[in-house]
Amino acid sequence: MTDQLNQTSKEIPANTDTATFANGCFWCTEAIFEELDGVISATSGYTGGQTRNPTYKEVCTGETGHAECLQIVYDPSKISFDELLAVFWETHDPTTLNRQGADVGTQYRSGIFYHNKEQKEKAEKYKEQLDKSGAFEKPIVTEITPFTVFYPAEDYHQQYFELNENNNPYCRIVIRPKLDKFRKVFKDKLKH
Repeated sequence: MTDQLNQTSKEIPANTDTATFANGCFWCTEAIFEELDGVISATSGYTGGQTRNPTYKEVCTGETGHAECLQIVYDPSKISFDELLAVFWETHDPTTLNRQGADVGTQYRSGIFYHNKEQKEKAEKYKEQLDKSGAFEKPIVTEITPFTVFYPAEDYHQQYFELNENNNPYCRIVIRPKLDKFRKVFKDKLKH
């Protein structure tokens, strides 16, 4: 076990940073963000709620206050927070309150859970610029709030698309088209 831990720690650069985004179903967002060059890990989970150690079933009730989110550990020498924000804004609809497509509920809200002052300022500036530019027909409702705690989702939610692409219609009908669009728009940012 110690060898495994040592091997894992060697693979992670010394200088990493963390971003936490909620932009709908974490199955979709994990499949997207883990393909970016510089992203070390993309873990599906829950944040922004009041219940400790929530389960998927509890979060789905909408009563825990959590959003399905992605905790992204990245190497800032390869990808910046600004670039992650660009992917965040481009890969979901930040104008729909508590909804992404057919997924409805507070757990599907759009949110940036900032880890420091710089992330907060960049997220707020980007949101303001998008609203002023008219990039979206409706106002952006993305919440920008301080990060508090992240609870990893159950194991069966991790790498969901990768493990279920061929046996789950949701993967083919919802995730695959999003992923294909993302790959076209951000082809120069993908891992090789």
